[in-house]
Amino acid sequence: MRISLNLLKTCISSDLPSVNISDLLTDIGLEVESVEHTGRSEDQLSGVLTGEVLAVAPHPDADRLRLTTVNIGTNTPLSIVCGAPNVAPGQKVAVATIGSRLPMKDGSVLEIRKSKIRGQYSEGMLCAEDELGLGDSHDGIMVLPAETPVGVPLSTAIPVSGDTLLEIGLTPNRTDAMSHYGVARDLAAAINTRGFGNTQAQLPAVDIQTRDVANPISIEITDTDACPRYVGVYLEGVKVAPSPPWLQSLLKSLDIGPINNVVDITNYVLHLCGQPLHAFDADKIEDKRVVVRHSLPDAAFVTLDGKERILHSEDLMICHGTGPMCIA
Repeated sequence: MRISLNLLKTCISSDLPSVNISDLLTDIGLEVESVEHTGRSEDQLSGVLTGEVLAVAPHPDADRLRLTTVNIGTNTPLSIVCGAPNVAPGQKVAVATIGSRLPMKDGSVLEIRKSKIRGQYSEGMLCAEDELGLGDSHDGIMVLPAETPVGVPLSTAIPVSGDTLLEIGLTPNRTDAMSHYGVARDLAAAINTRGFGNTQAQLPAVDIQTRDVANPISIEITDTDACPRYVGVYLEGVKVAPSPPWLQSLLKSLDIGPINNVVDITNYVLHLCGQPLHAFDADKIEDKRVVVRHSLPDAAFVTLDGKERILHSEDLMICHGTGPMCIA
């Protein structure tokens, strides 16, 4: 299981360095198999600014290259040759300007110079995540949130300072530690009993505002022995949109691809406190009923990976009034 030190420290107050935390966890049975440091310092990303792609045109002498015009907040936009397949007008992007020195994973340094690429001048580079040390993706340039200001240092626009990631080898009997909060409880006990301080684990405070809203969705459980409890909350006024940069960055560090704010927050809660969640579009719940029941024998169901699976009568399903929505 992958643990983010940044997220772990939202559950426990401790100034212990990562090496001490790693040793403590291993000593108490949560064996740390590897430690990985991610991210970049502001100095390492000096010269990398936010920009906006104004125009994209084909390269006259290279099918896979594009000529882009990019605004970085100066009087004159930059002309940059780009090979990324996803570059498009209107995108907010990370621009390594001339003179930038980007540290590479192999220890080398990539210095950005004005260059001529297949006969066309390029005045910088539009960066992918891996070129900035902010991820592993090299499928295309990193596209920043639409609200990102133009012409500011990238380090002030999105989280770049990185994280320390601990890979913990959990044994099957330690399901209590299958979350950051679960690990924080054990870590707090170790810190307190071994003289490293006095602390306790607690979930981050959340400001939740509630009001009386008629809930149009009912919940039914057909077999309370198989499923003693199923809880749902009805939310109004939800706008599906990209998650804020800090949440996207956190999920990527945990090897989870951000999708949107609704899906991402369910994954965040799962890794924070170990509680699985599933968000349903209330408008698509037929008969306005959520029914927890066993599957029909040999019923076919297409899962999120696009594969059709044959279910057994012992399988629990979360259904709406006329059919299944997901496997429980």
